[in-house]
Amino acid sequence: MTHLSEVLRETAPGMLSFWCPGCKDTHSIRHGEGVGPRWGWNGNAERPTFTPSVLVRSGHYVQGHESGSCWCTFYQENPDEPRDFACGICHAFVTDGHIQFLSDSTHELAGQTVPMVAFPEGRGCC
Repeated sequence: MTHLSEVLRETAPGMLSFWCPGCKDTHSIRHGEGVGPRWGWNGNAERPTFTPSVLVRSGHYVQGHESGSCWCTFYQENPDEPRDFACGICHAFVTDGHIQFLSDSTHELAGQTVPMVAFPEGRGCC
């Protein structure tokens, strides 16, 4: 893993990760040549821009998993377990070092634009 800046890590060749303050977790994109979905990156590690938007789904929000078990049902069935995971949607534009969370995001920053933040201590990678 390479620390490109306080807000951006290269976790593998062509794989960039940033800290999401809405999800309180890392999100990653692939850029450059290769197989699979790829994002554009402006090459700026301090104030990155990714195109197109970044969309992350987890739990029952993952397409094809709507009727299966998920973190919501797990925690309902196991109320004493620590809540380390959540079902959710995070949809954002990352532009010039800011994250514009779109209204379909399910966390508290939906509809807001915030500056990218440094990775929390000990959370430099995915």
